[in-house]
Amino acid sequence: MELKLIDSQGKSSSTMAASDQLFAREFNEALVHQVVVAYQANARQGTRAQKERSQVNKSTKKPWRQKGTGRARAGRASSPLWRGGGKVFASQTDENFTQKVNRKMYRAGVAAILSQLAREDRLCVVDAFTVESPKTKMLADKVKGMGFDDVLIVTDQLDENLFLSSRNLSYVGVLRVEQTDPLSLLQFDKVLFTRNAIARLEEILK
Repeated sequence: MELKLIDSQGKSSSTMAASDQLFAREFNEALVHQVVVAYQANARQGTRAQKERSQVNKSTKKPWRQKGTGRARAGRASSPLWRGGGKVFASQTDENFTQKVNRKMYRAGVAAILSQLAREDRLCVVDAFTVESPKTKMLADKVKGMGFDDVLIVTDQLDENLFLSSRNLSYVGVLRVEQTDPLSLLQFDKVLFTRNAIARLEEILK
């Protein structure tokens, strides 16, 4: 597989050879969907909590006598049928949302995403990507000068200046290659890898 290699001005200079197993795989929509959903679910925290009927601050006294009133019988005000009562099957903070995805499936899903990005001409490679100082405007000008409006930059080693410059830009993401995840690859219109990041990615996902 040949990937487009661009220069610092964003112009196509040549191509570089890359692994067919990683960048020429058929797109499997069902697998990609499963991998992305599992990634989001595994990042979810069980922070919500509801009260059961035993936890609601209500009197345990019977609201009215069992017979003779013409109303439906009621045992206590904390009944789930009542407004302000406890919840049936209440959510707890220890709720587990994780979904298991095999390592082989995860790697195949990421490879399918990368291959589709390459086919759609949304994936580019550059020799290196750095900024001289941690200035947001400097990075913004460089990105726009290369012709990118919404881009994820993946490097082999995270440069501190590059990371600090990107924090206030919503349309620029910066990740180390080991941090690459399926959701980030799909969120941006373009993905820009450094040459060393491609080599490192092939080692990780081989």
